[in-house]
Amino acid sequence: MTLTLPETVIDALDRVDHDLSRAVVRIAQPQVRKRPHPAVELATFGSRSVIVVKPSQTLERIGVVLVPLPDGRALISFDESLTASRLELKIEDALEDRALPEKDAEILTAIRELLKDARRSPSVTVAQRNIIVLEHNGRNDHNGKKAPRK
Repeated sequence: MTLTLPETVIDALDRVDHDLSRAVVRIAQPQVRKRPHPAVELATFGSRSVIVVKPSQTLERIGVVLVPLPDGRALISFDESLTASRLELKIEDALEDRALPEKDAEILTAIRELLKDARRSPSVTVAQRNIIVLEHNGRNDHNGKKAPRK
């Protein structure tokens, strides 16, 4: 895709980021946040996909650590003690709870279906990967200052 812009706009974008593509993304990001998203969807890059969800306290209660994304949604992550298969079982158990909020039930059901479809598909492999998550613990850093929140 080619985009033709006036020089003044290119100069303004250059002040946001020297990489014009990143500048456009940074400026457009607030609009992306406003766009409605499904409760659960796959974000795909090449042959890999990750599950992106709207935040859910129920997911956190069953052992999922939600990693925030700039658009208000989150990636699903968990430590080595939880596997995708065990997560699927925990979701099944949580869905049996009659007190489960409807929005959480929608999220859990969609994740369950994605995991089940992936597990049954001859062309998909469910693989667990590590990601780096920086957690602020509220203590001061080695300089005596509070670590910045990003």
